[in-house]
Amino acid sequence: MQRVMLVEDDARLAALVKEYLDGYDYQVDVVGRGDLALDRFRDTQPDLVILDLTLPGIDGLVVCRQLRQLSAVPILILTAREDSFDEVSGLEQGADDYVNKPVQPRVLLARLRALQRRGASIAGSDIVFGQLRISRENRTVHWRAQEVPMNSAEFKLFLILADASGKVMSRNDILVKMRGIEFDGLDRSIDNCVSRLRRKFGDSGTDRIKTVWGEGYLFSPSAWE
Repeated sequence: MQRVMLVEDDARLAALVKEYLDGYDYQVDVVGRGDLALDRFRDTQPDLVILDLTLPGIDGLVVCRQLRQLSAVPILILTAREDSFDEVSGLEQGADDYVNKPVQPRVLLARLRALQRRGASIAGSDIVFGQLRISRENRTVHWRAQEVPMNSAEFKLFLILADASGKVMSRNDILVKMRGIEFDGLDRSIDNCVSRLRRKFGDSGTDRIKTVWGEGYLFSPSAWE
């Protein structure tokens, strides 16, 4: 049974989500305020987090950042906000998926299961290229014996590119693997994330993570000595 922490101040919606997920072997713990979420997380150590953004006490984006600093637990943002800025901000704060209300219960269940599958796919042996080591199990990256700090989205993108080393990955391929959605031609979250990764490694864009114009990005396996 998977333990889910649902941070949601709408008591009626929280009760409906809990009742539905309880029927699919999820144990749902409801938290009604943002400022209570972090302590409850420490106490219960859930396997998944469903997080509203508009919360009393502390805004959901702040809660997301706090949780990500503490754990690599999968986080799904479920919110009535429809501003793309909020979606990008949530993903950059470390959320793994973003769903707008209202959502059909079966769609929410499918998203949770997808997060579980992607989380399980991370487990396995380390990846090593020269002086670069990526630990799937610990979700850490070391470069020249120094740990490189990454949020959840950065780590997942870096791992996707590394797993496909020597192969060009399109934005569509990356988004499908990261979030289960297709590229709409406008989403710049992947480009922004790649830029942040390059800065972490002092990469100008022509060396370790290459841009292949009109096609996507390529992780160079020979550039990590």
